Parts: sequence; C-alpha cells; structure tokens
Amino acid sequence: EESPSPVVTPALRARMGDAAVAAASAVGYRNAGTVEFLLDGVGDDARFYFLEMNTRLQVEHPVTECITGFDLVAEQLRVAAGEPLDYDQSDIRFQGHAIELRLCAEDPAQGFMPATGCLQVLREPAGPGVRVDSGVIEAQRVGSDFDSLLAKLMAHGRDRTEALSRMRRALEEFVIEGIKTNIVFQREVMDSDVF
Repeated sequence: EESPSPVVTPALRARMGDAAVAAASAVGYRNAGTVEFLLDGVGDDARFYFLEMNTRLQVEHPVTECITGFDLVAEQLRVAAGEPLDYDQSDIRFQGHAIELRLCAEDPAQGFMPATGCLQVLREPAGPGVRVDSGVIEAQRVGSDFDSLLAKLMAHGRDRTEALSRMRRALEEFVIEGIKTNIVFQREVMDSDVF
C-alpha cells in the first residue's frame, strides 16, 4: 500500500473524497471507515466506481497515519466515545510519502501457500521513517488457524524515492528464521522497474 497514490492527482483525490463523504453521509455513518473505489484511468479525468465501504479501519491505515500525523485508532476511539474531532478536513495535510508491506508466513515459490512453524529468530528493523506493527515474538509457533500476517512494515520519507530507500533498507534488516515468509518476494517487488 502507498500513500499518497502515485496515480491519483489532487483533483481526482478531491472528487473521490467528496464521493466517500457523500456515501458515509447517505447512511448516517459517523466514525472511522474506508470507502473503496475501482479506478479506470490515470489523471484528473480518470473515472472511479464504488466498490465497498468498510465500517472500520483497514490493515493499511498506517500509511495514512504516516503522512498525516494523526493516530487513526485513537481518533476512532474518541469518536466512538462521543467526543468531537478537534479538527476538520482542511486541517489535514500530507507530509511525504509512505509505503506499507505485509510480511506473511507464506511461501511465494509455492503459490503463496501459508507456512507454519516456529519463529526461531525474529529481528525487526528500526531507524528514521521505519515502523513495524506486529504481534509475534521469537520462539512463537505459527499455525494454520489464523491469518498468515506476521507484521506490517511501513517506511515514510520526504518523497517516494526516500520512502522506497528506507523500505529497501528495512527489508534487508528484517530477519525471520524458522518459517518461510514473503520477505524475499517483497524485496524483489521494491527493486522491480515496474514498481
């Protein structure tokens, strides 16, 4: 996931935002949520189509937190408690670029089949612009009863180039042994010309 999207212009983002607010308002929704669209084209004249609305934060919400500086989980809890927001849309400014990867217990060489085993070694990266959200620890057994997500890795920089550089470094520093993961695949994506 990336924010801001490299293919969405400010004018298109404003149109999509207006549509998202209209959808939430039409059903009287009041809390954090995500409206998803399918995009047809690139640039100001691109068309978009409503896909779904999720009445919750999604796994990719940290890229928004990185570029806005807002803790969306805290804001969601405040709204649920009946507290008003201390800001409005005009107060939200994008700062830089953020990329998020999902590091999963899966084997890309086998069609991304889920992997199981014991996390014998787990070393997470750190440093400027790097964030890891995880719920696993070293020596933990990873089974097949739950989602294969081990950690979310975010990199934030002044622009996409810096965010990519930080992500590449973080992927090199991230060590998980004892179970197959998609870390090598993620490195290949970050290094691909198409990406």
